[in-house]
Amino acid sequence: MKLRSLVASGFAFTVLALPAFAGDKAADQAEVQKATTGALEKFYKADPKLKSEVAKAPGYAVFTTYGLSFLVGGAGGSGVAHDNATKKVTYMNMAQASAGPQVGIAQQDLLLVFKSKKAYDSFVDKGWEASGGAAASAGVANKGAGAAGGEQLMNEANYYKYTKNGIEVGGNIAGNKFWKSKELN
Repeated sequence: MKLRSLVASGFAFTVLALPAFAGDKAADQAEVQKATTGALEKFYKADPKLKSEVAKAPGYAVFTTYGLSFLVGGAGGSGVAHDNATKKVTYMNMAQASAGPQVGIAQQDLLLVFKSKKAYDSFVDKGWEASGGAAASAGVANKGAGAAGGEQLMNEANYYKYTKNGIEVGGNIAGNKFWKSKELN
């Protein structure tokens, strides 16, 4: 019961701590697109096979996140989901809450490569919730250690993580939530 309360508290902290400044929609979209393009380039450089995997997939999603953890943690960010058949881009948000023997602060990129159109559509239309486990990663000045370090299969998608700046060590129980951005779509 305490663990559930800690995770809920971390999630609430993350959502409330994320900046909610209203800006120019086109400028905000361009900023997210620039971050997405940069993230994909880093993933492809770290593992060139990913470019082919992304191109052949029904769709993919890319997020840049910022997080902090010390026993209880949280992260949040934004990104896009891209339908490879229609070329439609959907702007999305992401939040994570975690609890466990962990410590760290990091800026990370996440890449989800969907195995089926149904999984992609469900991700975009309904959002997604997922959980995590142990982690150890580091990055300095956009040079990630363990970049694209390990594919994980979640809900019919391969999940990759690239630590751009920061360090994280430990294990946790985490909840991730992905949803459409009301402000950018």
